[in-house]
This record gives sequence, structure tokens and C-alpha cells, in this order.
Amino acid sequence: MPASFSAQNSSAHESSTPERGAIVTRLRVAGCVFAEDEADLLLSAAQTPADLEDMVSRRVAGLPLEHILGWAQFCGLRIAVDAGVFVPRRRTEFLVHEAAALARPGAVVLDLCCGSGALGTALATTVPGVELHAADIEPSAVRCARRNIVPAGGRVYEGDLFDPLPEALRGRIDILVANTPYVPTEAIGMMPPEARIHEPRVTLDGGLDGLDVQRRVAADAGLWLAPGGHLLVEASERQAPDAAAIFAASGLIPRIARSEELDATVVIGTKPQ
Repeated sequence: MPASFSAQNSSAHESSTPERGAIVTRLRVAGCVFAEDEADLLLSAAQTPADLEDMVSRRVAGLPLEHILGWAQFCGLRIAVDAGVFVPRRRTEFLVHEAAALARPGAVVLDLCCGSGALGTALATTVPGVELHAADIEPSAVRCARRNIVPAGGRVYEGDLFDPLPEALRGRIDILVANTPYVPTEAIGMMPPEARIHEPRVTLDGGLDGLDVQRRVAADAGLWLAPGGHLLVEASERQAPDAAAIFAASGLIPRIARSEELDATVVIGTKPQ
């Protein structure tokens, strides 16, 4: 939820309890679990009654709240998220936490499959003096990521995985975070509509077992990581042992970290010194 509202929107919110109740009801009927919080966010963001009605209607129709607002809350930051761009999940904050614990001040950081650039941006605000780079294959994601990464002092490249990176980065990356797609293809149809309809399939579909993109990342990670550098990816708890085996087969030393609170699993591979 935003830290503060404008005086105009705050006054409107305080005087519109019946309107808020009607919005909450519409959102609940549409299946929004956090209907009260979402209603408050929409009320605070709308500039006019017509704007509010449009926003509520789009949310009831299934659009992600973050696409309607134009931002997502992530690691205490407001990350710009454009329509059609993958929305960063709260569970992925655990990946950032694990990466930050491994990063030294001034580390070279790469946010691969960066989407909005949420991971790299969060790391740049957590670890002093990082040299930040990010890349994604989706042009819309690259445009969005630049809105977040560039103000944080980083650069964003467009292309498939490592292909667009400058050669000067080869062998220099200390922290490589890659929130790759890891949903098995056959499970895509069981995802919530707001994800499978409104987020690019390429950001969700990880192939037959969900680990196809992680295999590709791990296969080349050793060429780009500095000695002692770390690759961190998110996976399901069930997939994690297989992902760790993929890392080991690629010459990385694997370990698995788990957060029960966030229901998040991160696989970490370290390049030998």
C-alpha cells in the first residue's frame, strides 16, 4: 500500500465509505482475496470517478492489480510494472535476501530474465556501490526495466539470456540472479487467469519439467561468473533437488535455501575459486 496519499485523494477516501463498500463487494465477487486493501489502493490512485470506475472494472475483469496501478510493492520499493510485463512476486524477495547476503560492496550484479528489473533494483538499493546489469528477451520488459534499473545506476540489454551482454562482463559477475520461468508446461493452465492471460507465456513456461531455462542459464553461467561468484534461481520445493543437480553438472557447487514464511525456495550455485 502506498506510504501516503495526496490530500485530495485522502479526503475523497474518507468521505466515500459507501462507495468503498460497493467496490470491496465487487472485488470479492470477482475473487480478489485482499479486496479491502485493493479497494483502498484503487481509491487512492484514481483521479476522477470515471477513472476509478475504469480501474475497478479492469480489476474485476481479471487484470493484475499491479498492471492497473502501474507499480508493484517489492522489497519495500515501488517498482514500475507496465501492462504485459511479469509482476514480481513477494516470495521472490527471499531470492533478493539470499543474494544480498552473498554480495560484497561494489559487486558486479546481473539480473537475467529481469522482467521489470525488480531484483536488480532491490539489490542496488541494498548493497552499496554495485555495478548493475540486467537483460531480458522481451522488448516490453526491457523498456519497463530501464525505468527501474537506470535510475539505480544500471544498464539493461535486450536479447536471449547472455547473448546481448558485453564481453567485458565475461568472468566478472559476482552475483547472477535469474528469476527464470519454472512452471511446467502442463501446469500453465492451472495458474490464476491474471497470470496466464495477462503475463507473457515466455515468463511462465519452463518446459516439460519447468527447468529448461535454468539448464540453459547454468550451462553458461560458469563463463560469466567471477571465481567464487554465485548464481541464484527460484524453484519450487519439489524441483529444487533437480535444479541443484543441474548446477552441479555445470560445475557449480549447489546448495538449497528455503523460507517457510514466504513459501520460497532458492537454489544457489557457486563457481569454485
